[in-house]
Amino acid sequence: MFTEKEIKAPNGIMFIFVLLALQIAGIAALINGLQSHAGWQIIASVVATITLFVCWFGFFMVHPKQAAVLQLFGKYVGTVHSPGLRWANPFYSKSRVSMRVRNFESGKLKVNDKSGNPIEIAAVIVWEVVDTAEAVFQVDDYEDFVSIQSESALRNLATSYAYDNHDEAEMSLRGDSALISDALRKEVQERLDKAGVKVIETRISHLAYAPEIANAMLRRQQAMAIISARQKVVEGAVGMVEMALTQLSEREIVELDTERKAAMVSNLLVVLCSDEAAQPVLNTGSLY
Repeated sequence: MFTEKEIKAPNGIMFIFVLLALQIAGIAALINGLQSHAGWQIIASVVATITLFVCWFGFFMVHPKQAAVLQLFGKYVGTVHSPGLRWANPFYSKSRVSMRVRNFESGKLKVNDKSGNPIEIAAVIVWEVVDTAEAVFQVDDYEDFVSIQSESALRNLATSYAYDNHDEAEMSLRGDSALISDALRKEVQERLDKAGVKVIETRISHLAYAPEIANAMLRRQQAMAIISARQKVVEGAVGMVEMALTQLSEREIVELDTERKAAMVSNLLVVLCSDEAAQPVLNTGSLY
């Protein structure tokens, strides 16, 4: 396992002046050696000039929210985070890694939910690199790794929950969006830990039944909504009928036998449960 090791690289602007001064001194020494015919001085000046020329290739730029991963002949040396012009050993290879927050939006994936219904689902993943060594060395391409693992986690999540909540004790993709997003974030994070990536936020951006069953499932939802509404109406109507019979009996307004109570209950339920306003019929005769 690779773990990020932060190192400090010298200020590049300072090194520009240092190298310029040494380069001028080396050229001056070379000219002086040629004039005095000093062989050793000429050789030393040439070697110094070539060395200083190679040192000019050690400059590199680090932008804000960016890091440079340094390697020496394949060996990890460290990571530079300080922004600006920097200088390091010219033989270091420098891989730049963005530390900015990025979005990944998956395509619309067609999967079967827990109930076996085909659905379409997509998500937005907000992520950032927090360990450059793991991002560069643990996986081949960390950006491609994020996209593939995010879609894989999304597919697994979609198959673990039903699209709609037919049982209030179970979570559903449509009815518990906040909990589903949190579950998705945890699963994606587990998959991306090895790549030095932190998942900041996940959101379901698209959720729908597949086109081939969309109309049928819409009718099913409408029927279930009607049934649920009817249940509430009947519960309320039964309570009102019970209250009416209780108050009539307690206040001794009228005494009703079993047959007339049944007729009254029937009439009240018709009035209370009907979709349209009931038309009253006035009894102008006697009580019986």
